[in-house]
Amino acid sequence: MKKTFRSAFFALAVACVSCFVSNAAVAETVGSYDVVVYGGTSAAVAAAVQVAKMGKTVVVVSPDNRLGGLSSGGLGATDSGNRAVVGGVSREFYHRLWEYYQNESAWTFQQMPKENGIPGQGGRGIDNDSKTMWVFEPSVAEKTFENFVAEYKIPVYKSELLDRENGVAKNGATIKSITTLSGKTFEGKIFIDATYEGDLMAASGITFVTGREANAEYDETLNGVQVGHAVFHQFSGFVDPYVERGKPESGLLPMIREKISAADGEADELIQAYCLRMCLTNVEENMTKIEKPENYRELDYELLLRSIEAGQKLFMTFSPMPNHKTDSNNNLAVSTDFIGGNYNYPNGSYEEREAIYEQHRNWQQGLLWTLQHNERVPEEIRKEYLKWGLAKDEFTDNGNWPKQLYIREARRMRSDFVVSERHLRYLEETPRPVGMGSYNMDSHNIQRYVAIDEQGRATVRNEGDVQVNPGAPYPIDYGAIIPPKAECDNMLVPVCVSCTHIAFGSIRMEPVFMILGQSAATAACLSLDDKVAPQDLEYEKLREQLLKDGQVLEYPEASKNRVPASKLQGIVLDNRKATVKGQWISGFVTGKFVDFDYIHDNNADKDGKSALFEFNDVEPGIYDVRVSYSAHPNRATNIPVTIRSSIMRVESTLNEKLTPPIDGLFISLGKLRVGEDKSVAVEVFAKGTNGYVIVDAVQLVPEK
Repeated sequence: MKKTFRSAFFALAVACVSCFVSNAAVAETVGSYDVVVYGGTSAAVAAAVQVAKMGKTVVVVSPDNRLGGLSSGGLGATDSGNRAVVGGVSREFYHRLWEYYQNESAWTFQQMPKENGIPGQGGRGIDNDSKTMWVFEPSVAEKTFENFVAEYKIPVYKSELLDRENGVAKNGATIKSITTLSGKTFEGKIFIDATYEGDLMAASGITFVTGREANAEYDETLNGVQVGHAVFHQFSGFVDPYVERGKPESGLLPMIREKISAADGEADELIQAYCLRMCLTNVEENMTKIEKPENYRELDYELLLRSIEAGQKLFMTFSPMPNHKTDSNNNLAVSTDFIGGNYNYPNGSYEEREAIYEQHRNWQQGLLWTLQHNERVPEEIRKEYLKWGLAKDEFTDNGNWPKQLYIREARRMRSDFVVSERHLRYLEETPRPVGMGSYNMDSHNIQRYVAIDEQGRATVRNEGDVQVNPGAPYPIDYGAIIPPKAECDNMLVPVCVSCTHIAFGSIRMEPVFMILGQSAATAACLSLDDKVAPQDLEYEKLREQLLKDGQVLEYPEASKNRVPASKLQGIVLDNRKATVKGQWISGFVTGKFVDFDYIHDNNADKDGKSALFEFNDVEPGIYDVRVSYSAHPNRATNIPVTIRSSIMRVESTLNEKLTPPIDGLFISLGKLRVGEDKSVAVEVFAKGTNGYVIVDAVQLVPEK
């Protein structure tokens, strides 16, 4: 699979020393700035504010007509993760929201809630202890961003689309100016691409990727095609995939693929689904009712209706926002995610992207209308959804629909440093942190395909959903936001960062984008002061300034429980290399563990559950066989373990309530002689046990 790109025009443009002029308009130089920020996202505003704070000139060139991106585009239920690592301008944004909602006049459709009265993701929505607000209305977020740029007197040019064909003027690896389709030219010393799409990055000839890497490429476990992990947001029963049930010759229902794109863990070019984060309300006087779309086809919603027949009862979230509004997002098998409808978005033209936006909006409008009015939908569901409509006082210039598509991923820069799952889990070093992330490694579903169920029937399945916590907040390296110097020596990229698909699944949260936007701006300003390219900036100087400005760069508790297998003596196999039978669940909360995580049996469905560790090419001799687990009072005390070589067999029992005696991590199960076939097998069983069974790693230590 080929998914690494350079812009086609780049080879011709690299020697250009004057700005190309768009065919759409005559070029007009607006001005020259220390830093030009291209983008209208929250990261763009944070970057511009930081530049202004550091006394440099800055301009925001926004392709959007609203500031704030998703933060003002309906995503009010902030995916905050661990809020302790949200600092700087990002934290200031959430503090300013809190200040706004302290006024009773802000509560137009409900009374001001009592102490911390609205729930949020990862904690209280209104956190009076920290004076931050993590749930908010789109219009209030937009006002907050507008207040930022007004306070710092930052010029903003909205609805200015980069001329992606001819709008980047470079002298060698240095960008001199950018030109928009309206003909406006912005000269700058350093440029920041803060768009979700990475258009300036791509148009500047910087290498980027789309799609999913194979697990093997960066030694990951959650990348590539994910059939095995896709257990959430999944169909709950048999759903026939064909237009006429049971008749393949009638064709597939819309947006279903005949087969999966690749094998589990292998790469493909597909991206996770997009949606619109709808702002709904059940307040009648502030509601715009959902109309039937003009191009409505019931066939497009046949999959929804069949999923209802199979047992689906929820279809979206209704996360509460102030004034009886919601942030409504995807939930379960068929929902607001328009799975498969976005594959052409990252590299599509502006016209193609607008068409994709309209398809997503039509899908969600039709989804709501179907749930409210289609007689095949049970009456109790119709009644419940008829209570909801679009908030009349939000997105008033777009029929109360968000204009911002939830671009969960598009392009990702490919630089000298690539953040992977291993960095998030502290298995690789992050030598130059410029911010921290903490959210789940989160990918929404990516494709629908025809699978065969246990009864041999063709049925619909979703693929791609991954929701795995990295275990603790993790640092993000400076190398992730700077391109290869040979490709561009005066740009920073705080949104489409250099990372893998699954690492981006965690990084891609709005608080983190603001953090990285500020860090990119800080690096830009310090580079200008030192007259060096951002790639050559002294990191200690950058770190000092970031800490001074309130950024959080480390979380000392994050790695204390993780023990890399590479640092242990002997031969070690982690649970990821075990052959498991039955459904085991990843864990990382309690005690020490080796590498990524440990797995547990959930203290349920124990019959048939086991984990087999197979060692090959072990030199003949005597070895101490050790197993690791995390102790807890809810663990089993009678866990059977069998150890085998070609010469002998040892049976043992584990009591996992007791702390392992070897460094709080391992316990010895005895000595084993390995024969000439050089093989060892260690198997842990869950059957008949009286509590949670933990499986982490097996270690063979040769006898001296």
